[in-house]
Amino acid sequence: MPANHQPENESTGLENPHKPYAAFQHRAYRFYLCSFSFATLASQMLVVSLQWQIYTLANRDEDRSALLLGLLGGLGALPVIFLSIFAGQIADRRSRKRVLMAMQGVLIFCPFVLGVLALMDRLSLPWLFGFSLMNALALTFARPARSSLLPTLIPREDFTNAVTWNSTVFETSSIIGPAIGGIIIAHVPGHVGASLLISAALMLSCAVCTFFLPDRPRTEKPESLSWASLSAGFHFVYRNKLMLAVMSLDLFAVLLAGATYLLPVFAHRLGLDAMGFAALRAAPAVGAISMALIQAHTPPFKRAGRTMLLAVAGFACATIVFGLSESFYLSLAMLFFTGVFDNISVVVRSSIVQMLTPDSMRGRVSAVNFIFVGSSNELGGLESGLTARYFGPVRSVVGGGIAALAVVAAIALRFPQVRRLGRLRDLRSDDQPLALPAEVEARGTDT
Repeated sequence: MPANHQPENESTGLENPHKPYAAFQHRAYRFYLCSFSFATLASQMLVVSLQWQIYTLANRDEDRSALLLGLLGGLGALPVIFLSIFAGQIADRRSRKRVLMAMQGVLIFCPFVLGVLALMDRLSLPWLFGFSLMNALALTFARPARSSLLPTLIPREDFTNAVTWNSTVFETSSIIGPAIGGIIIAHVPGHVGASLLISAALMLSCAVCTFFLPDRPRTEKPESLSWASLSAGFHFVYRNKLMLAVMSLDLFAVLLAGATYLLPVFAHRLGLDAMGFAALRAAPAVGAISMALIQAHTPPFKRAGRTMLLAVAGFACATIVFGLSESFYLSLAMLFFTGVFDNISVVVRSSIVQMLTPDSMRGRVSAVNFIFVGSSNELGGLESGLTARYFGPVRSVVGGGIAALAVVAAIALRFPQVRRLGRLRDLRSDDQPLALPAEVEARGTDT
């Protein structure tokens, strides 16, 4: 993904020098990135701790633990599916910073209580699922506020660079979080409880950084609360076929080909301990951060749409090989490549969604995006758990990868806008958001 390109110089026909660190010159973005990194670390430690706790409470029974891990994913998807449109409306009507800080208070409370219960040896499944649901509710309202806040903090020309570095920090945190969690689970007395309390402390650090973000005043009057206003995000996405296509591609690929929630089961099949499980959990992040750094320091994709389609296909193929693997190192390599391919998809999709959306709609469109993306992660966990329960984990993962390949083919045929998409910097500004302009589509055919 490109870092930062200015418009072409008409007199010379040359582009200005590539600036891989353009976003960092903005103070507000630096605070935003610190807040985001702490939040991701906290979230990753929470997930890995709860997954291991469920696996332990299930007495390491493969079938039962797979079902319970899938239910954990399904529980996290419920608020995303049913409340995201309300969360997006709130992000467009209220101060995004204040909404974000209020939700971060809940996100501190949940892992803190879970950690205390774990240290008291009273963290049973009902408590675990109950506070996981509360945590998911807070995330549902926090994500649209955070996502729609970013474009207000930096100039438009630096936005794609910021998305790339967000992805780098997210994946770095996704490596460090599970690694810390795995070390604590393996070596610290009261392991899961200690990991959960550290998660709460990291989320507190996130809230402190969020406090220092500017609270930009709105220039437009918010729409009145109505069904038309609530559903505006869906109508916006539906009319923008390019945006609809990339969201659908992400939804079905992750829903069908994701294997994250079954990693404890595959770690057991490979004879791994907690550290081995943490290594598998971190491998996709290692791949993603490697690709993010490459994208930040290289020129833009000339055919971003085709590149995204190939990346999702690569993600599906790596998932298939992972499901069939009986070798720790081959499994690790395939998870690494799922991260490589997924990072390309994430940066392209995120840039398209934000660059084609006006500020007055960003909360609601971000909420729709999270319905597609957020629910795909959690529903993918539910799908993986249920299919693994009845067909076995290998068939679940391999079958999902094959189905994801079929989705890539279907999207490529149904939405030619994706195949024709060229450089992301050619996307029009948010004053013409409902369709990709004809001249941009034409440039998408350039080499």
